[in-house]
Amino acid sequence: MVAPSVLTSIQSGQVCKLKKALYGLKKAGREWFAKLSSFFISTGYTQSMNDYSLFINSSEGSFTVLLVYVDNIILAGNDKNDIERVKEALNKTFKIKDLGDLRYFLGFEVARSKKGIMMNQRKYALELLTDVGLLAYKPAITPMDNLVKFSSTRSVPFSDVHAYKRLIGRLMFLTNTRPDITFFVHHLSQFLDKSTIAHYNAAIRILKYIKGAPSLGLFFSSSSSIHLKVFCDSD
Repeated sequence: MVAPSVLTSIQSGQVCKLKKALYGLKKAGREWFAKLSSFFISTGYTQSMNDYSLFINSSEGSFTVLLVYVDNIILAGNDKNDIERVKEALNKTFKIKDLGDLRYFLGFEVARSKKGIMMNQRKYALELLTDVGLLAYKPAITPMDNLVKFSSTRSVPFSDVHAYKRLIGRLMFLTNTRPDITFFVHHLSQFLDKSTIAHYNAAIRILKYIKGAPSLGLFFSSSSSIHLKVFCDSD
């Protein structure tokens, strides 16, 4: 920052030192997250090395996690006392607004019941269908024709490469709650640089499949424990 002209005591070559990052400056986001991270660490949380926006506090029988997106925070855990302690400390330091139980966050919709938690991206899926103009189309039963073999040379190149890349990117975000389309979306993502009309039509078919059940998502039952299982084909 160049010194203002009204400061007569400033000598030639001197500049102003930034003591506080104001909202809107390029460095403001970094300074804000650094301050927030320091606060969480001082309250007993550990920053995850796999996702720097995730903070974990775990002890015997107690587990609490914080997920940060700019100035929005998701707080979850099995220790209500620790959750209340963190919320009180946050409010004392930053003056937060408690929105209650999680219902909507970055396109994710969360519904709770005694049976468990349902998470989907229904609103995001409908917006995607509307933007592409497929909201009134007949839905497809399957996301892709397994008999079709894709290639970069067997079909006419698609004219709008950026539109294809954007569509695949939006579909990738939808796979967070739709594992049923993950394989097909990632298969089409292999042709981002040399996409053809056949690839674009295949992506449209995935959207038509989504239209059949836009509210489909992940269900976490309250009566069964979650076991993570991974399968890998040796090929």
